[in-house]
Amino acid sequence: MTIEDLRQAQARIRPHIRRTPVLTSTLLDRETGARLFFKCENFQKVGAFKSRGACNAVFSLTDAEAKPGVATHSSGNHAAALARAAALRGIAAHIVMPQNSPKPKQAAVAGYGGRIVLCEPTLAARERTCESVMAATGATLIHPYNDERIIAGQGTAAIELLEEVPDLDIVIAPVGGGGLLSGTALAVKALRPGARVLGAEPAQADDAAESMQAGRIVSKPANTIADGLRTMLGDRTFAILKDNVDGIATVSEEGIVSAMRRLWEIMKIVVEPSGAVPFGVVREHPDLFAGKRVGIILSGGNVDLDALPWMSR
Repeated sequence: MTIEDLRQAQARIRPHIRRTPVLTSTLLDRETGARLFFKCENFQKVGAFKSRGACNAVFSLTDAEAKPGVATHSSGNHAAALARAAALRGIAAHIVMPQNSPKPKQAAVAGYGGRIVLCEPTLAARERTCESVMAATGATLIHPYNDERIIAGQGTAAIELLEEVPDLDIVIAPVGGGGLLSGTALAVKALRPGARVLGAEPAQADDAAESMQAGRIVSKPANTIADGLRTMLGDRTFAILKDNVDGIATVSEEGIVSAMRRLWEIMKIVVEPSGAVPFGVVREHPDLFAGKRVGIILSGGNVDLDALPWMSR
């Protein structure tokens, strides 16, 4: 994949997504010792960056490929994004979701017309159920992250960030399956080669960090409040990360919740736990970012307001 793939995705999805703002905070700069630029994908359509990849994938399909509809498995944001993209194109979206997916995310999928099939909350169950749905419907698989069309779409957020703030020293994005971080890395290394690209991951779901160290994909249990980051890397995303990402840093569960709350308190924006992970990393590892101009991708803002994480702590 090249920057040209991302540029084509940017043109393809422009009518269907929102160009999200880049926000700053003097107070948070002072607290962290860095100059922070927040790319607010929590303001994106469906409340997350996933709209970018989903729209690129759906609108890349030929008419013949699109006719039977699309299918995927997702814990939430990709599911809603794909349902919306399919609705925009006028085709069906079959969405396999774990039974423990947050209720607001299930409601969002249904609201966009997605046809939900619930399954056990394991990757094996998700993949098996999705295969059954595809066999029954003929739908085209749109994988949540291990798909070049998805990666290219996600990378457009970093292109926009660099168009607005071209002189960044570091760009940091969360990593679960690796679609967003892969696209971000491809964009940054092409447009700002001197900048470092870092992944941000919960310490209790640090398979990507271990995979990078081991030189192979590592699978391990994930127990984190950041539900969007519980997935493991794919072969496509891992290959891109190996060649383009400078490192992956982790943050504690307490650090995730604290970062989420601080963004709400100071910037008055709602960011879901997965989206708060990069800011949590900056706060827990200030030595990595001191004196630097840092682009932070806030990946989403879909929060269950009846179950805010600090209420039970």
